[in-house]
Amino acid sequence: MRDFSKYDVWKLSHELVLRVYKITSSFPDSEKYQLISQMQRAAYSIPSNFSEGCGRGSDKDFNRFVQISLGSAHELEYFFILSKDLKFIDERTFEVCFDEVNEIKKKLYRLSQRLQ
Repeated sequence: MRDFSKYDVWKLSHELVLRVYKITSSFPDSEKYQLISQMQRAAYSIPSNFSEGCGRGSDKDFNRFVQISLGSAHELEYFFILSKDLKFIDERTFEVCFDEVNEIKKKLYRLSQRLQ
């Protein structure tokens, strides 16, 4: 069994979840059940699926959860674009978040390649 907390990609994705919760706390209340919940769900799906995959017995099973995490990272990437275009976040916040999610995507992709 793998210890998810020892993976850099898990640490980065957990930090991103915390950032997303902080950022979305300033979004309009009208987005509470739309964009806020979708963004938060996509964010926490990255480390939570990764963690679940670490508990699987084979590289193939682990890789399946790495792929799910990667899909959630792509989804979150879009939500950052949408948030910027709706003017819920400024350009600097967007750039930081966009860079972070892309770093996570790269790490997940590389890990997936090694697991295959």
